[in-house]
Amino acid sequence: MPNAVEMSLLQHLQNIPDPRVQRTRRHELQSILVVALCATIAGADNCVEMAEFGQQHQDWFERLVPLPSGIASHDTFARVFRLLDAKELERACQQWLAQVAGRVHGTVAIDGKSVRGSSKADARRPLHMVSAWAADMGLLLGQCKVDGKSNEITAIPELLRLLHLKGCIVTIDAIGCQKSIAQQLHEHGADYVLSLKGNQRHMHQVVQKHFEVQGSQERFEENTYTESCSGHGRQELRSYRLSPVPGALQRAAAHWPGLTSVVQVVRRRQQAGSEASEEVSYYLSSLPAHTPAKVLAHSIRAHWSVENQLHWSLDVAMREDAAQSYKDQSPHNQTVLRRMALQVLKNDTSVKIGLQAKRKRAGWSLGYLELLLGISV
Repeated sequence: MPNAVEMSLLQHLQNIPDPRVQRTRRHELQSILVVALCATIAGADNCVEMAEFGQQHQDWFERLVPLPSGIASHDTFARVFRLLDAKELERACQQWLAQVAGRVHGTVAIDGKSVRGSSKADARRPLHMVSAWAADMGLLLGQCKVDGKSNEITAIPELLRLLHLKGCIVTIDAIGCQKSIAQQLHEHGADYVLSLKGNQRHMHQVVQKHFEVQGSQERFEENTYTESCSGHGRQELRSYRLSPVPGALQRAAAHWPGLTSVVQVVRRRQQAGSEASEEVSYYLSSLPAHTPAKVLAHSIRAHWSVENQLHWSLDVAMREDAAQSYKDQSPHNQTVLRRMALQVLKNDTSVKIGLQAKRKRAGWSLGYLELLLGISV
């Protein structure tokens, strides 16, 4: 039988309201969702493949979920995903992820990703999802759809309301460098490191001048940290400098709850056979200015794990950008399903193979699929 966590997941799926007319239902909604989730874990990328996987393993599924009318056709899978309220599936996913994560700690990166296969050339822009990624835990904490007429500024607060981030360090790109978001994080007991760019022009100019003046006068406090790395024919030196909020920003800083420090990061890159390049970035942070610069360096660097470990995995291992789904609620529902499947695969440490290999193994071996789901059928 499923353990406590997986039983909770199945219960959440079971509690999702069925949008179909009662008299026309031949297949239970929970059964359709369980087959779809298992098939997605095992390598299915669309409704045709979900139905095919279910039919090939119907005897196994009959011991797991009710199948009075057998496995649904691919048309039924497609119709259900079009009609199903994506917010209900998202809520079930969020509740399960919260149980898997437990108490969240370390750096949490907030970032968005477009699902390119969810839009045609003559249609609206593709579905865009904002995700929260616990970088130090390797866990997806939640996701939120960006409204088609809006941007990440409105989606990030909605996502943050779903999470318990007390004691965490939250990193967000420049689009999330907003006073309201800083206030929300501060009220939740989380620290923040927000990328500062041209959308906050005045603050960016003052912080830039502050570090330039300090650098020219060689009056930097000793709260600095430098690290280097090399690979793929490239060498990079990163220098971090942490300073209290400049006096010229004290009045503006009063409107940014928790703001106590500013950060400069200088990245110098040398590619084999080309000239060296330099990039300078700035950040606003609620961490005290006496916080070791190494801590800020870790969080700033960890932010990119949302790209390397989450978005890259969705594109390469889960083939998200290649998924052609356009109509109604279907793109959103299948995106949530892929994220659930991805986290199930990432949770497994029993084998030292990549995500694509895990998906194939789950398709080849029902025993391994049972291990991933924590069940015994």
